[in-house]
Amino acid sequence: MRGESPDRRVLAPAAPRGDKGGVTDATSPEALKKRPRVFSGVQPTGTLTLGNYVGALRNWVQGQHDVDPIFCVVNDHAITVRIDPEELRRNTREVASVYLAVGLDPEHCILFVQSDVPEHTGLAWVLNSVTYYGELHRMTQFKDKTAKKQLEGVSAGLLNYPILMAADILLYDTDEVPVGEDQKQHVELCRDVAIRFNGLFGETFVVPKPVIPKIGARIMSLDDPTKKMAKSNPNPGSYILLTDPPDVIRKKLARAVTDSGTEIKAAADKPAIANLLTIASALSGKAIATLEDEYAGKMYGHLKKDLGELVAETLRPIQEKIATYMADPAQLEAILDRGAERARHIAGPTLARAKQRIGLGWRQSGR
Repeated sequence: MRGESPDRRVLAPAAPRGDKGGVTDATSPEALKKRPRVFSGVQPTGTLTLGNYVGALRNWVQGQHDVDPIFCVVNDHAITVRIDPEELRRNTREVASVYLAVGLDPEHCILFVQSDVPEHTGLAWVLNSVTYYGELHRMTQFKDKTAKKQLEGVSAGLLNYPILMAADILLYDTDEVPVGEDQKQHVELCRDVAIRFNGLFGETFVVPKPVIPKIGARIMSLDDPTKKMAKSNPNPGSYILLTDPPDVIRKKLARAVTDSGTEIKAAADKPAIANLLTIASALSGKAIATLEDEYAGKMYGHLKKDLGELVAETLRPIQEKIATYMADPAQLEAILDRGAERARHIAGPTLARAKQRIGLGWRQSGR
């Protein structure tokens, strides 16, 4: 049994923002014309983390009825590095389940798996023709991932990753791409490629812009607050998975590194405490300054204990829904199949237009 604590009530989960009232009107063609089209996706390379939820998924859900949203499980990207096929299949299903479990509405959003829409790889090949090797080689993520490897062991897919990402975005006449700071460079390359293609072959693509959330954009590692929370970290105590049991969540937060001193403040010389306060603010809906006031005179342990309960309680309903979707593959596949059909309805004409402009549409009969 878990006892109640007065302090624990300080970090209650934030109330849901908005409801489904007026969804029909919000998704009418007239309304959608006035709203920016948004595209984003997550790689199925493992269970998603609290950082993914706070930094991306949560923002997608809160803003989904203010935009024309398309969200994809980008599994074609996942094979740029070696991954077990069965693991990739399971991860793909799990990420799709997470999308639905956190609150993305398949009646409003287009939700699909990238490999079910072959136009993505089709357009990527076309874009290869107007993207320069030097541009790809200068990508920070490529340099970081290959810094300690012999290039002979690096796949061409890893180098070309940004081209496929550009195709993902450009296929849907995307206006805005919500990304973390570490992905902004890829969107900038996408813009360059779109502008270059349009200049060479005529107006073909909408030139998108990256959108970086102002709140909770980067949740940092629990063992090193100078690094982003990521499941690629070999220390499992550095991140919280969306599927971690409550006891595991509490233990990880209890063991999270802290800063010198005892004051609970989000200051430059307190990056670890600032990170914990950022998480608490995102999940409780309280401003960091309010939390600092509430924890005045208290110890780091109080914050960690309360935060452990808050995170566990926030993730509990999400975990229950993930399990439900994973246990019903027919329902999950039906939703994703419908999403892929809707995606292809948009992506097909875009690819055809690009191929026609570049000369691959060679027939004079108009077929």
